[in-house]
Amino acid sequence: MAKLVIRGGRSLHGKIGVQGMKNAATKLIAASLLTREECLLRNVPLVRDVVRMVELVGSLGATVRWDDPHTLRIRCQDVSQTSLDRGAVKSMRSSIALLGPMLARFHDITLPEPGGDNIGKRPLDTNFFALRALGATIQGTGDSYHLAAPRIKAATIILPEFSVGTTENALMAAALTPERTVIKLAAVEPSVQELMKFLRAMGAVVEEIATHTLAITGARELRGVEHTIAPDNLEVGTFAVAAAATESTLEIAPIEPLHIESTLEKLRAIGVSCIVRADTLFVKPEGALRAFRVQTMPFPGFPTDLQAPLGVLATQCHGTSLIHDPLFEGRMGYVSELVKMGADAVICDPHRVLVTGRTPLTGREVPSLDIRSGATLVLAGLVAHGTTVINDAEVLDRGYEDLAGRLKGLGADITRVD
Repeated sequence: MAKLVIRGGRSLHGKIGVQGMKNAATKLIAASLLTREECLLRNVPLVRDVVRMVELVGSLGATVRWDDPHTLRIRCQDVSQTSLDRGAVKSMRSSIALLGPMLARFHDITLPEPGGDNIGKRPLDTNFFALRALGATIQGTGDSYHLAAPRIKAATIILPEFSVGTTENALMAAALTPERTVIKLAAVEPSVQELMKFLRAMGAVVEEIATHTLAITGARELRGVEHTIAPDNLEVGTFAVAAAATESTLEIAPIEPLHIESTLEKLRAIGVSCIVRADTLFVKPEGALRAFRVQTMPFPGFPTDLQAPLGVLATQCHGTSLIHDPLFEGRMGYVSELVKMGADAVICDPHRVLVTGRTPLTGREVPSLDIRSGATLVLAGLVAHGTTVINDAEVLDRGYEDLAGRLKGLGADITRVD
C-alpha cells in the first residue's frame, strides 16, 4: 500500500506539464479494435487505467508496442478472443468502452461486471439501451453479460440520459456500418470530441448536427491512423485549483482552452486570476476568495470530476459555498475527511454539500477513496498546516502520472512511500 506524506503550508511556484487526456486514451485504445491496420497514439498518459486497457486489448490478441513512455502502437489484425478477462474488467470501469468496437467488428463480446471508482450507482442500462437500438441482443445476470449483434443496423437513438460512455460506445458500434446513425442527447465531453476526431481520421463521417446531437456514417473498412491525444482538462483544473487554494502563481501547459472554459469561468468568479495565452494557462491569487455556488453539468458545463477539488477551495473562500453534483450520489465521501482536517462542511444530501470558510486545515491521515477524491485530499494536504498522510495512494496512479513528483517540482514538500 503506497502512501503520500505531505508537509503543507507552502506556496507553489513554476510551470507544470499536463499529461494526455486519460479518459480519451482508454477510448482510443478501444477504438483501435475497429481496424486491422496499425494505430499510433502519441501523448498517451502513463497511468494505471491506460496500462490496464493496453493489457486488456493485448489479451484479446492485439499487438501492442510502446515506442517510448508516451507513444503507443496498436495493431488488432489478429484479435480473435471475445471474452474479457474478469480481473482486468473488475479493476477498470473504462473496460466497458470495448462493447461498441467488439460488437461492430466481431459481433460478439462477453463482459464481466466492470469495476472502477466507487462514486455511486453507475448501471450499464443506458449502454445496453443504445446497443439494443443498434441491433444487439444482451443476456446476463449482473455478474457477466453476453452481447451479440450479427448485424449492426443504423438507427436514431434518443438516449434516456446524458452518458459519456454510452455516447462513445454508440459511436464505435456504428463505425463499421455504412448507413447513418443519429444519437440524440449525446454527451460531447472532451473525451467524446477526441473519439470523434479519431473516427473521422479512420474514415467514418462524424458530425455534430445539432446541440447534443451526433450523426455517424461508418465504413465497411476503417484505416489505421496516427493521433496525438489532447491535454487532460481535468488535470488542468486540478492544478489550477491547487494554485488558488495555496495562494500560488502557476504556469500550466499545454492546455486546450475550449475544454476548460467552464472551469476557468468559475475560478474567475471566485476571485482567481486565470489568463490564457495560446496553449498556456497562468493562474495567480487576486485577493480574498469569494464563496460560490456550483452545479456539475454535462459539457460544456462544470465537470463532475472537479467538484471535489472545489470542496477544498471552498474551505479557503470567505462565506458559505454550495456544491451540487446531481450526476452521482457517491461523490461526497471526501467531505468527511475534510471535516477531520478542520473544514466547516455539512453534507445536505447525497448530492449537495455546504462549505463555510475561511477555515484553517490541519494535517491528518486520510484515505484515497477514488481518483478525484484522492487528488482532492492531496490538495487539502498542500493547504493544511502540519503533516498529512494519504493512504491508498496507488488509487491516484489510475488517473495521474507521477503526481507527487510533479508537485514536488513546484516546491511542494511531498514524498511517496511504497
